[in-house]
Amino acid sequence: MDLGLKDRVYVVTGATRGLGNATARELVADGAKVVLTGRDEERVAAAAAELGPGAVGVAVDNADPGAPERLVAAAREAFGRFDGILVSVGGPPAGFVADNTDEQWQAAFESVFLGAVRLARTAAAELDEGGVIGFVLSGSVHEPIPGLTISNGLRPGLAGFAKSLSDELGPRGIRVVGLLPARIDTDRVRELDALSADPEATRAANESRIPLRRYGRPEEFGRAAAFLLSPAASYLTGVMLPVDGGMRHGF
Repeated sequence: MDLGLKDRVYVVTGATRGLGNATARELVADGAKVVLTGRDEERVAAAAAELGPGAVGVAVDNADPGAPERLVAAAREAFGRFDGILVSVGGPPAGFVADNTDEQWQAAFESVFLGAVRLARTAAAELDEGGVIGFVLSGSVHEPIPGLTISNGLRPGLAGFAKSLSDELGPRGIRVVGLLPARIDTDRVRELDALSADPEATRAANESRIPLRRYGRPEEFGRAAAFLLSPAASYLTGVMLPVDGGMRHGF
């Protein structure tokens, strides 16, 4: 199936590792061009070099108010166009209600929520018909995850923003989509498992609750994201797609 990605240009934030990186890989493999970001300049340069001439890296923090304009400009300068963005960001600190400080909440809000709003708002102003704005969210949009209180507070609100944005941009032919990963085998998920007294037992317990009985592979998430961002998904907007091996049992 031809996804129609050849020579389309996307910005993918938080793409030096994890789900953002997996998506950037799949986009480039299918012929798209990618501007990928991360906060560490050396890691950004290394990630872009690994993907080859179809990728350029920009070291920037999603929380930086100047990031959106800078990234759109980088896409146009490097590849001559801008077709969409996938907003991905590292997860906020783990912890229960009593554990997380005001400073942690504020920093996470700036990065996870307000940074995403700014990126989407700028992208919306720059995209033409056929453009797409994607958000990497979490299964916590539907059901809180124990020990991830900050994420539980921010991700559902961002999903609500995405749904509102899809209504506003639909008449212009611009799509808005969200992806809801659960246990994908990334560094972040392994770090969360390692917070328990017995990480292997924690993983086994999590896998037992997944109908497919395993964690997802990053490339499986990346392929789902690449499809949603592609012209092949041209009639999908406002959707929140679980990429979770069936872990969400509701409709």
